[in-house]
Amino acid sequence: MFPNFRINGREIGNGCCPYMIAELSANHNGKLENALRIIEQAKLAGADAVKLQTYKPDTITLSSDREEFQIKDGLWAGKTLYSLYEQAHMPWEWHGVLFEYARNLGITIFSSPFDNTAIDLLEDLNAPAYKIASFEAIDLPLIKYAGQTGKPLIISTGMADKEEIQEAIDAAKSAGCKELAILHCVSGYPAPADDYNLITIKDMQSSFQVPVGLSDHTLDNTTAIASIALGACIIEKHVTMDRNGGGPDDSFSLEPDELERLCTGTRVAWKAMGNVDYGRKSSEEGNIKFRRSLYFMQNVKAGEKVSEKNVKSIRPGYGLPPKYLEEILGKVVKTDVKRGMPVSFELIEK
Repeated sequence: MFPNFRINGREIGNGCCPYMIAELSANHNGKLENALRIIEQAKLAGADAVKLQTYKPDTITLSSDREEFQIKDGLWAGKTLYSLYEQAHMPWEWHGVLFEYARNLGITIFSSPFDNTAIDLLEDLNAPAYKIASFEAIDLPLIKYAGQTGKPLIISTGMADKEEIQEAIDAAKSAGCKELAILHCVSGYPAPADDYNLITIKDMQSSFQVPVGLSDHTLDNTTAIASIALGACIIEKHVTMDRNGGGPDDSFSLEPDELERLCTGTRVAWKAMGNVDYGRKSSEEGNIKFRRSLYFMQNVKAGEKVSEKNVKSIRPGYGLPPKYLEEILGKVVKTDVKRGMPVSFELIEK
């Protein structure tokens, strides 16, 4: 079994309720009040944590009109990388305000850093953990810099092959990271459910021996809830106040009521998984009497034989279990019995 770890005292991993991360991403849409509202709604919905993204356009790309810097298809077609990230980035001067607000609300807050200066900023804010985004999973120097903080580290694995995932894990551990998890992810925005191949979660657990969760970019909650049955112990989902808000990430994000349903649904799914247990459950106790058992279907006088005409398996369950029918057929009844009486060994000659 892989080792569990903690973020802000909350245990994550084997036997633990799934850890729910509300990804704020670019859904502030340039307004601090939007970011504050999303944090508040994440808390009300029951999320364990809210996550930011910490970068500036100049720390993640170049301002260039060269062809390779232009986005030609998908959700952000027509933009350059620089213009997209200029619109989407979380102003660094907001971070302190957001961290303080979340802590006052009692919800954990941390971020995805996209370069070393972002980690430095987040260290100044005493971030309790770090998340490496899928696109940065191959940036081993960045992973090592985050690992050197000694904080828990979560790495998304979208687009990474098995070798690249192992390299990322090795980089984190080599830097001193002792609390590590990875997220199965499909880096499509949105991603179709049939791309997720959730069974991969089981293979990731056995292959990498770390807690495994899910970063879900599908448009509803089905995939995330289903992943709990495969052992996902972390769920990350983008959250917005308004899916039609027009921001870069709004269209594939959950609104607050959907996040609440996700938090509830994943926890119900986790409880339903339970343990291997063939025993009778407390909710069944009152219904035992409605199982089938053997009853006399007609009056039978002492000395007469039990037959398939006078004994039958019916409900309720106060008589002998039906498995004894063949054993008692042809045996003699000791005393007169009336129709509707349950069959017992005491009424039948040995």
